[in-house]
Amino acid sequence: MKFSRTLRLAALAAAALSLQPAFADEGPWLVRVRALHLDSANKDSTGLGLSVNNKTFPELDISYFFAPNMAAELVLTYPQKHRLYSNGSEIGSLKHLPPTLTLQYHFNPTGTFRPYVGAGLNYTNFSSVKFAPAVQAALKPGIKHNSWGAALQVGADIELSKGTYLNFDLKKVNLKTTVYSNGASAGEFKVDPLLASVGLGWRF
Repeated sequence: MKFSRTLRLAALAAAALSLQPAFADEGPWLVRVRALHLDSANKDSTGLGLSVNNKTFPELDISYFFAPNMAAELVLTYPQKHRLYSNGSEIGSLKHLPPTLTLQYHFNPTGTFRPYVGAGLNYTNFSSVKFAPAVQAALKPGIKHNSWGAALQVGADIELSKGTYLNFDLKKVNLKTTVYSNGASAGEFKVDPLLASVGLGWRF
């Protein structure tokens, strides 16, 4: 029994050692800089036909590999300003800051082509909310300033040289806010954006 247990422990140790090169060669950190395009779904239940403009902006994301196939990714950017429309007419503006944390599974962590899928959580803070004077006077509008929602992700890293990668990434994020008029809820506005990005990454 003791010999059999020793063999099992030796096999586990050998398996653990076989996983080390992925970290020894590249390290557990991956930092990417990407250009991201936000395409809003603009789903509105207020009856006001609310929408925000789509836009492209830079982002930074930091991933940590705690196993060869598993990583956690934190997506960061600076507050993004959007114009707010009602039935196509501009009625104001706002900023949103949308950090997102996902847990990823990487299918081919040591290959040249490294696809992955991820799922996680988005937190969005809305700030600098401004409405046109006529809208402010007529409706006394406001919005809920915090949003929590799920995030789904698919992407791939393509090795360009040792430690350097070309990245393609696609996310779908649940992002919504409650709209108020004269202090009462008027419905929900769902941005629910599709986020398509391309960029470069460095593993260390």
